[in-house]
Amino acid sequence: MKLKDKVALITGSSRGIGKAIAIEFAKEGANIVLNYTNSDPEKINSLVNEIKGLGTEVIAIKCDVSNESDVKNMIQETIEKFGRLDILVNNAGVVFDVPLFEKSMEDWNKTLSVNLTGTFMCSKYAAIEMMKNKSGNIINISSTNGINTFSPEAIDYDATKAGVVVLTKNFAKELAPNIRVNAIAPGWINTDMNADLPKDYVVEETEKIYVKRFAKPEEIAKVALFLASDDASFVNGSVLIADGGHD
Repeated sequence: MKLKDKVALITGSSRGIGKAIAIEFAKEGANIVLNYTNSDPEKINSLVNEIKGLGTEVIAIKCDVSNESDVKNMIQETIEKFGRLDILVNNAGVVFDVPLFEKSMEDWNKTLSVNLTGTFMCSKYAAIEMMKNKSGNIINISSTNGINTFSPEAIDYDATKAGVVVLTKNFAKELAPNIRVNAIAPGWINTDMNADLPKDYVVEETEKIYVKRFAKPEEIAKVALFLASDDASFVNGSVLIADGGHD
């Protein structure tokens, strides 16, 4: 097992990519801290039981990653339960697809506070604990929207995902040599966030992807596992694009 007895906190892990990462890490022996904000308690309990069934320990913590006191409490609960924190995956995110000139400041501020400020705060407070053990691993979920594919209706989302890339590189430099910090930039993924896309738009976007399909969340989880494991021991400050090849 690649993560045996490690403690991994995955933000936004009640569904989609975060859920897939939590399950993948548990299969590889990690104890899991699930994070959610507004999810159905029954779904969270079901996921907790699923992970327990894989033979590892798991707790679920309700936390708004854009709220500093919530983040501090989440990290503290993790330490109280497990005594350490080895891996942080900053996955929590929101997106509001609204025409650029109709986008409200409420949308803008919410997107920045969750996607960018949340990533910063979770990384900061997790790193404080990791530094005590002189080891750790932070993985940020960015997006190709922050690198080479842009959507004016999601200009705030794009800006935050570009910002996550910069955070990744700065944290990697600051926390070296004992804590590695990397990012994944997924392209199109079959998640709830993309479930309501117009069918003709999905067809159009699929044609641009070399492998001619959207990814499964589990495929991004495999990338996260690589970065979290010793297989990536010499990978640091990097952004791994996982988009199936894209025009």
